[in-house]
Amino acid sequence: MVTKDKYNTAAEISLGHYTHEKSALGCAAALATMEAIEQEKLLEKTREDSEFVKARLQQMRDKYSIIGDVRGIGLLWGVELVTNHITKERAYDAAEQVLYQCLNQGLSFKVSQGNVIQLSPPLIITREELTKALDIFEHAIAHVCP
Repeated sequence: MVTKDKYNTAAEISLGHYTHEKSALGCAAALATMEAIEQEKLLEKTREDSEFVKARLQQMRDKYSIIGDVRGIGLLWGVELVTNHITKERAYDAAEQVLYQCLNQGLSFKVSQGNVIQLSPPLIITREELTKALDIFEHAIAHVCP
């Protein structure tokens, strides 16, 4: 980075002057990633996928009383499982059972805070794969919490 010398206020301690910061390989990888996101229109696709996921998860929330909250944006979603909608008591056991039901069907995700299912598929997921993942998730919810 080129700036005026007066802005180099920590020159005597070499703060922020490391050779690994300017890795040509790292820059090339970042540029290729940004180009792929742009060329494959991943931001537009993610906006569309976000609406699809939101609608499916909201339908599940309305259908299954164990789902206390659905929140997210893009392709990063949290589904909070509760035993009681009023007290918001966390459904720890149900979350674990849903996790293992999904794992048995090939769907992996993280559970945070013991009861929040974190769904975060890759941006390149196809609509068919996304539908299958949500179907597996809903089947597990229905199995564990009919």
